[in-house]
Amino acid sequence: MRNNSCSAAALKDVRVLTLTAMFVALSIVLGKLLSVTAGPFRISFENLPILMAGVFLGPAAGCLTGIVADIIGCLIVGYAINPIITVGAGCIGLISGLLFRLIPEKQLRYLPEHTFRVFASVMPAHIVGSMLIKSVGLMVYYSYTLPQVALRVPLYIVIGTAESLIIVALLSNSAFASQIGRFGKNE
Repeated sequence: MRNNSCSAAALKDVRVLTLTAMFVALSIVLGKLLSVTAGPFRISFENLPILMAGVFLGPAAGCLTGIVADIIGCLIVGYAINPIITVGAGCIGLISGLLFRLIPEKQLRYLPEHTFRVFASVMPAHIVGSMLIKSVGLMVYYSYTLPQVALRVPLYIVIGTAESLIIVALLSNSAFASQIGRFGKNE
């Protein structure tokens, strides 16, 4: 699973592009259509497909998924495109994909195989993308104050934990993991 689709060249593979497009569509549905928004908070799993693209397909696919999903989602729903938030969405996919490939696997007793690496990839991606960059975008474009956006930190700790557990569960399924593992191999 470690050597699959790590480079931007992998985006030339039709299977990777197809799965990336599916993750974009899933992110739009989860983030723009099935979410609860209250001020600077959007309670949703919009980042789950972006994280999955980064972890499963590589950092380039993760970054592309985040950027495209944010832009198309804003156009569909009628939001103004906030370039800082778009960069934050791309960073979530990029960072999760890079860290998943760079962090060595550490087996934790009584936990599934990829638990450490997934959490060590997802949480920093949320810290940089959701808690820092997107919060700055909300402050700059929508004049939210620091105390308002600071409440996003506990929100994304909870959401990031749930997303990590979902990704670990998927990777723990041997049939799913073997299909994802095929994406970097020439068949």
